[in-house]
Amino acid sequence: MYIISGHSSVVERLVANEKVEGSTPFARSKIMNDLLNKKCVPCEGGVTPFDISEIHLYQKKVDGWDVKKDEKNVYYLEKKFSFKNFLESQKFINLVGKISEDEGHHPDITFGWGYAKIHITTHAIEGLSENDFILAAKIDKEASV
Repeated sequence: MYIISGHSSVVERLVANEKVEGSTPFARSKIMNDLLNKKCVPCEGGVTPFDISEIHLYQKKVDGWDVKKDEKNVYYLEKKFSFKNFLESQKFINLVGKISEDEGHHPDITFGWGYAKIHITTHAIEGLSENDFILAAKIDKEASV
């Protein structure tokens, strides 16, 4: 697996003295709201997946999502969430399921006692699109509630 980000959060990147677009809480919230106000667009293929520069641009809009590449060189987003117990994990996954249905964009989910791991990609184009980042932002919003 290949990971694009050396630092998983804005705070870590700021501590590492990297300039981060939207690094203030207000600016970061405004950037994320840009994605929260959008709706996933159905993708049946025929669309070019994001190139690495587009991936880096959009990765700045979501916090804590790693960009990885699988054995077929297909990029995807991944994030692990932690919870106090199994029921909290299950409740979160049910919320993610509702968001996914509302958006018509479905992630791969692994969960168990105290954790949930979300893996997002656009299978039809074998890569990442704006839809993936929209879904990630909406999942993060539920995780912060």
